[in-house]
Order: sequence, then structure tokens, then C-alpha cells
Amino acid sequence: MDLNDTPEQAAYRVRVAAWLHEHRDEAPALDLPEEELVPAQRAWQRRLAENGMAGVTWPEEFGGQGLGPIESVIVGQEIAKARVPGILDVIGVGMLGPTIIAHGTQEQKGRYLGPMLHADEVWCQLFSEPAAGSDLAAVQCRARQEDDGSWRLTGQKVWTTNAQFSAHGLLLARTDADVPKHKGLTMFILPMDAEGVTIRGLRQISGEAEFNEVFLDDVRVEADAVVGGPGNGWGTALTTLMFERLTIGSGAEGLGYRPERFVELVARDEHASADPEVRRRLGEISIELLAVRFGGYRLLSMLQQGTIPGPEAGLAKVTTVSAAIEAFDLVADVLGPDALDEAGETAYGISFLPGLKSAGGTEEILRNTIGERVLGLPPEPRLDKGIPFSELRAKEREAVAK
Repeated sequence: MDLNDTPEQAAYRVRVAAWLHEHRDEAPALDLPEEELVPAQRAWQRRLAENGMAGVTWPEEFGGQGLGPIESVIVGQEIAKARVPGILDVIGVGMLGPTIIAHGTQEQKGRYLGPMLHADEVWCQLFSEPAAGSDLAAVQCRARQEDDGSWRLTGQKVWTTNAQFSAHGLLLARTDADVPKHKGLTMFILPMDAEGVTIRGLRQISGEAEFNEVFLDDVRVEADAVVGGPGNGWGTALTTLMFERLTIGSGAEGLGYRPERFVELVARDEHASADPEVRRRLGEISIELLAVRFGGYRLLSMLQQGTIPGPEAGLAKVTTVSAAIEAFDLVADVLGPDALDEAGETAYGISFLPGLKSAGGTEEILRNTIGERVLGLPPEPRLDKGIPFSELRAKEREAVAK
């Protein structure tokens, strides 16, 4: 694997870096109040999209650049180097847009992708429920079809990021309760201002409310709101989840979780940075984050060659989040109370990152998936009415295969 830019990639990197340097004063300050920050971030995403730095891998017909994943990472790396924010709608552009590109109708692609890319319409992901998080196929939100072809949605979603200012959401609902749970699901586009939709913020330890509960009380959506066809929601959702885990894992450096950044933070205290125990902890954290970096390069090579990553892609997410949590804990130990300054990145990291452990599937679920599907380890035993686990497992696999 050649880790150097090709001449074309090097020239592309120079163009991206030059534009960001020239326009960095247009980037919003992230400490603005939300009522000012969100419009400023929308405007900044629009500028990035207009200059080819949002939706880099999207097809050109939908406003993207039609480039490869390496070019997308180059943009992320240069944004991080320039110390400016990336796009506001990471969920829409990074996860839901690719899902609509893969499974949506031509009408859906023409209607939704352009406004999404330019942040005219922000999107949210309506998957998790109080009793269906990592076990996504257990969703209980129901959808029934009316005689005119429209659908009625009833249920509750939770941990929905950005729902408070989203125009649309991609929602997974159960449309058939009489078939195996993976089979009776359908994906819908939900207008967030539809009658019967109620959004309630969930206040975090940081004081912010990035996540929300969303309640649906007999919400009507048109027949053309279905993405991927009725009953095909599980396959459509898997596309979203693949992009979600890739975004969380490969986005480590764009999020600021770079070993160099943590070295800079620890180096603020020259006495602590010379301490052998501090240096040992920092070294272990750096090794983990460097492993994610080079694992990401391998992942990029697979994507560039047209190979779809398997469950092992989730390992980048597990490693990134765990290492970043340890890193911010170390910074807090070194800097003391100053690390908890409300406006500081360390305070935000300490309060925000534990919740990220559950995004894209909990660490336990991802480790089980990697162990069973990648390493070939035996599944953990389960008690279920005296039926042998091997028989239960065989039945589950047969149901999913159908």
C-alpha cells in the first residue's frame, strides 16, 4: 500500500488547502449560541458544497464531485489542519444521502439530495427506540397503509441527533408483524414538521440538547415516502449503518482525535509531560489512534478498489472512541480543573464521548459481530426455553436468509 499522494492527489490537496486558507475567516465560531450557530454552519456548508468540499464522493449528477474516498479524506484532513469546522449535516451527507442514492427513486434523488448537500434542508436519522438500539431489527414503531396508498406512522424514536432543526428524517418502521423481525420493516422519509410529530430535547451533562425524543401520533406520509420498497427496510438500513460506522471511525482525525493534538494539550504542562507515567499513557493512546489512522488507509484502499468493507469497519469506531476517552481523561489529569473550562474542547470531549460509544451500535455488539463474523469465534451462549443455542442460531440465520 502506497501512503503517498499521487501527483493528481497532491495537486488536489494543494487546491483544497489554498481555498480553506483564503476563506477561513468565513468559517463560524463554534462557541456561538445555537440560534446563531446553526444558520452560520448552514452557510458554511453551502460554501463548502459550492466549492466541491461536501459530498466529494457523491455522483456529479447529484451535486457531488464524483471522486473517490481518498479525495474525501484529503478534504477532511485539510479541514482539520486549517482548524475550521466541517459540514453541519454529517448525518445527512455522510449517511442518509448515500442511502437515498443507493435505494431511492429518481424522484427522491432529484427532490432531496441537492437541498441536503447545500444545507438548505438538514436531515436526522430516526432508527433507535427505547427498546431497539443496537438490536435495530426490534423496532416497534408501526406503519399501516391506507386505502389511498399513504401510510400512518405511530411510535417513538430516541437519541435523534439534530431533530430540533431538521427538515426531514429517514425513519425505520415495522409494517408487518407476522414475519421474522428483519423482514417486516420499511424505510420512510418523514417531514419533521408533519402533523403528529413531537420533538423533545434530551439535555446532556454538557448542558446542550443535541439528542431528542421524537413521538409520532398517527402521522400521515404519502406513498412515495417509502425508500427501497415496502418490506425492504432492513437492507436499506444496513446501507445507512455501514456509512454510519465508516463516518464515525474514519472521521476520527476530522473530529480532532489526532495523537498530535493530544500531545499538544499534554505539553501545556512541562512537568507533567516529562512524567514517565504520563508519557506511557500518552504513548499507548497515540498507538491506538495511529492504528486507526493506518487501518483507515487500508479501508480506503479497499473502497478505492470497489470492495465493500465488512463488519471489521466497526473496529475503527470502537478503537477511536475508547482511545479518545482515555486521551481526554489524561488531559484532565494533567491540566486539572482548567480542563473543565466550559468553553474548552476537553470539557466537551469528556462529557460527549461516552455517549458516542452507543452510536452506530454499542461497543459490546460491535465486538461480538467482529468476533463472530471476522475472527470466527463461537457465539456467546444464551438461555431460551431450554432450546439448544446452536438450534436457535440456525433458526435465526435461516430467518434472516429468507
